[in-house]
Amino acid sequence: MILLKLIQNELFKIFSLIRSYIGIILFTVIVPLILWGYGMGTSHIQGEIERNVSDMFFIEGSPTNGFTAAYFIMNFFWVHIPFLLALVGGDIFAGEHANGTFRIYATRPISRLSIFVSKTIATMIYTLIFVLYFGLLTLGLGLIWHGGGDMLVFHDGILILEGSDAMRRFLIAYVFSFINMVLVSAIAIFFSTMVRNAIGPVIGTMSLIIFFLMVSTLPLDVFKNVQPYLFTTYFSNWELIFHDPIPWDELLRGLGIIVSNLIFFLGIAFIIFRRKDILT
Repeated sequence: MILLKLIQNELFKIFSLIRSYIGIILFTVIVPLILWGYGMGTSHIQGEIERNVSDMFFIEGSPTNGFTAAYFIMNFFWVHIPFLLALVGGDIFAGEHANGTFRIYATRPISRLSIFVSKTIATMIYTLIFVLYFGLLTLGLGLIWHGGGDMLVFHDGILILEGSDAMRRFLIAYVFSFINMVLVSAIAIFFSTMVRNAIGPVIGTMSLIIFFLMVSTLPLDVFKNVQPYLFTTYFSNWELIFHDPIPWDELLRGLGIIVSNLIFFLGIAFIIFRRKDILT
């Protein structure tokens, strides 16, 4: 019961901060703009696709419909979302230090484990809401704006997915994306327990992700041995959901690396927070 009240309190604090709405406002503005531009600039692509495949396939609806628009937007934004989530996760502990409110916690019979768990769960709930909103905005608004139908995926040729199959795969892709973003929030929490201002965790989180992303994507022999062990290697695994057949072994292997890193960063963060002197 106490933990539930602590989580509610943390959620209230998260949603009382303007920075928590930066990403939501940004996507509310940018996604419709991209969907509008997508509708204006794909007529030639649609014509080219229809000319190439109309002799072989019957295409229901437009090949550049809401599904392909949502896929296009996910491809563009998956490297930008971590920064927006780090703004909240990076503040969850460091903000308390900066405001001097941890001393209030220290005067109450609340264990540090309860404080840590409540802040972590509240951050993950915010991450879930963020990903759900992004999914509803991209896929939902995309389908309303550009309609449904078959989805074309360009991978080893052209793969055509029926609308119902495309919807199912998008739902699975959002689940994998959510787990990836939970890890980003966990890294932000890890840095947040180490400092007393919210800027450092944001910079630390993005620096770590950019560095690992560089190592995991550069096609250099010197990095090949470590790439399978870096979590950023699997950040784009949601794209595999749209392959046929879906490579579940590869997806689950990547999921294992993501989850093991999640446990590692949250475990180290709790150890740091438990041993930290709360003086302000």
